[in-house]
Amino acid sequence: MSTTEAEVRQGFWQKARQTLGKVPFTEDAVAAFYCATDSATPLPIRATLFGALAYFIMPFDVIPDILLGLGYTDDAAIMIAAFTAARVHITEAHRARARDWLLKTQAS
Repeated sequence: MSTTEAEVRQGFWQKARQTLGKVPFTEDAVAAFYCATDSATPLPIRATLFGALAYFIMPFDVIPDILLGLGYTDDAAIMIAAFTAARVHITEAHRARARDWLLKTQAS
């Protein structure tokens, strides 16, 4: 397991909970996480998704996340590029798991 993958596996869920309702791409990010951790996903796609997810969870990036209205625009740009590269690999099963996680998290 690479350092990036280990960092994403460790920090992703906390960041996803923090951004719930604040960014429009949380469901896509969760689906991307499920795709990245799926052994059936080709390695180059997994690497792309883990790289984008690592950028998403980093506390420091080009535009700090604490800036209202702008903080997640750089994260969104990186995530959109990764989603585009991985779109055929992010399956309906990944999206269903993401929706289930969102429903459970919002209910708690």
